[in-house]
Amino acid sequence: MRIPLPMARRRARIEIVPLIDVIFFLLATFMVVSVSMVKNRGVPVHLPASATAVRQDRQAYATITVTEAGDLYLDAQRITLRDLPARLEALKLANPKLQVVLHGDERASFGHTVRVLDEVRRLGIARVLIRTKPLSSSDTPS
Repeated sequence: MRIPLPMARRRARIEIVPLIDVIFFLLATFMVVSVSMVKNRGVPVHLPASATAVRQDRQAYATITVTEAGDLYLDAQRITLRDLPARLEALKLANPKLQVVLHGDERASFGHTVRVLDEVRRLGIARVLIRTKPLSSSDTPS
């Protein structure tokens, strides 16, 4: 003889609507974060501030970084000033429309930065950008 249970047996269910909500939230968050990320090929330095800086479209570019200590990096790889022309020439042969973005620490030797700029110009690379940070209200001269 069967005795009926006071509560009817319920089957376990997985609610899929909340799972879909969580998936879409994670997808939207990932998309917003990945779009806002900027790829920086240089070595972290303290960039000088500029009031007239304009955002440039960088397609095919090489980044040259001059640190405060005078070290030189090409796309985050340490090189010497003697090796720079050969490496840039190889990049220029691969892409004739090569742009060079110059990252210089604000406390770096100006003479060292000018020597790097001279080497870039000597190779015939006319598209040279100097990376700066926006001028804040605390940086304005009085």
